[in-house]
Amino acid sequence: MMSLAAGLRRNAICKPNKVAIICGDVEITYAQFDAIAGKIATALVDQGVQPGDRVALSCPNLPFFPLVYYGAQKAGAVVVPLNVLLKSREVKYHLEDSGAKFYFCFEGTPDLPMAHEGIKAFHQVDSCENMVVMCLAENQLDYDGLPTMSAFIKDAAPIQDYVAREADDSAVILYTSGTTGLAKGAELTQSNIITNALVAQSIIGLNSQDVNMATLPLFHTFGQTVNMNTTVLCGGTMLLVPRFEAASVLSLIEKHKVTLFAGVPTMYIAILHAKVDADISSLKVGISGGASMPGEVIRNFEKKFGVPVLEGYGLSETSPIVCFNHLDEERFVGSVGQAIQGVEVRLVDLEGNQVATGEEGEIIVRGHNVMKGYINRPEETEIAMKDGWFYTGDIARQDDKGNIFIVDRVKDMIIRGGFNVYPREIEEVFMTHPAVSMVAVIGVPHQEYGEEIKAYVVLKEGEFIEEDELQSWGKEQCAAYKYPRKVEIRAALPISATGKILKKDLKAELVS
Repeated sequence: MMSLAAGLRRNAICKPNKVAIICGDVEITYAQFDAIAGKIATALVDQGVQPGDRVALSCPNLPFFPLVYYGAQKAGAVVVPLNVLLKSREVKYHLEDSGAKFYFCFEGTPDLPMAHEGIKAFHQVDSCENMVVMCLAENQLDYDGLPTMSAFIKDAAPIQDYVAREADDSAVILYTSGTTGLAKGAELTQSNIITNALVAQSIIGLNSQDVNMATLPLFHTFGQTVNMNTTVLCGGTMLLVPRFEAASVLSLIEKHKVTLFAGVPTMYIAILHAKVDADISSLKVGISGGASMPGEVIRNFEKKFGVPVLEGYGLSETSPIVCFNHLDEERFVGSVGQAIQGVEVRLVDLEGNQVATGEEGEIIVRGHNVMKGYINRPEETEIAMKDGWFYTGDIARQDDKGNIFIVDRVKDMIIRGGFNVYPREIEEVFMTHPAVSMVAVIGVPHQEYGEEIKAYVVLKEGEFIEEDELQSWGKEQCAAYKYPRKVEIRAALPISATGKILKKDLKAELVS
């Protein structure tokens, strides 16, 4: 038997008064966490939710998220976290595709009316039987007659125990970003999630005394594992940050003596440029994932703050961690480390043959972290998973010590005049320019070469350089077939809710 809820229950018994969740002025102990999650579980069961039923959840990094997530786990349900930026059409698709029976949605803000979008979607999906609106100030507004969280759990007695699940039972359905079509739901088991979190906890060295800052969205696989589930498993404290702002994050690290910060590269870049003087000496380690971290950013962060940054690699389909650097081993800037314990990694060519050490190949993965498959998509599952191996679509090379160096996504590769150009390599070069803060490189259509290389650049505050000057500099740094013939300086780049640069939005501009 196996359940994520077991870790929460154990902490409620062993350390009931330990603070589990901090968010703003709110502090929730493990006893309170377990009790509220238990009331949610009771209310779900009373409404007919059975083990294996899907419960959808739209919520930023607020206490509602872990409370509902673990409440659903206590009831034996499968959690379907949804991106908070989804519009009603997209929410409708996710509710239908996942077969969600129940839907919890945060009320939102004037700038992000989540409940409005969620309610519109809910009323269009007959298979989704119930919806609860989670409000910060209860009973202030009428949400189309739907119950608020306080009303939903008002008369529910807390379930102290949890519904036992098998290791191979589904725990979470995580939707991929859908950059190549409709989003696909990766079905992850109790064993997938728990084992990956335990390995992450071991690598990071997380224990009950740690304060883990959750700036990454918990609806995303990275935040769920590295921030939330690892913290609950070890009995530590998670500090929830609903909205990332670099200056605020630095102040919160100092205030709450945060020991672990996990973020995507854009967050590290923002922190490096933040104009605030904060004591962050409590920080033991920084974790980076979700996108490739420019080597220049890691070097500058470690030099400025004296905090080691461990870069890892993973995907929604792998729970997510595949590779990780380790504090007690030599780290190489640009490497995402070695395959984690219990996971195998190979690099293969287009025919599926393993490539030689140092050669580039597609990463394929086998181990305890690999999903059951994509729900409702047997054909796509069969394409992605062959003979027990998951084909990631990412290109990398490996040294003789097993260190993995990500080259780029297969789909992002630019073919210019028959030559393969990987955007990440060009981005790494441009990040070394003293005036450059952020860069994204894409291929744009070209009549003669098929594709031409274009760099979108954001400058550091107070810096100025002409586009043609930057283009000329790039020509000096890169081979003739690699350097960007087009350079465009912008005030900002499109960023996703998880902090990734949205290259697909830049590409979409070309055809709009």
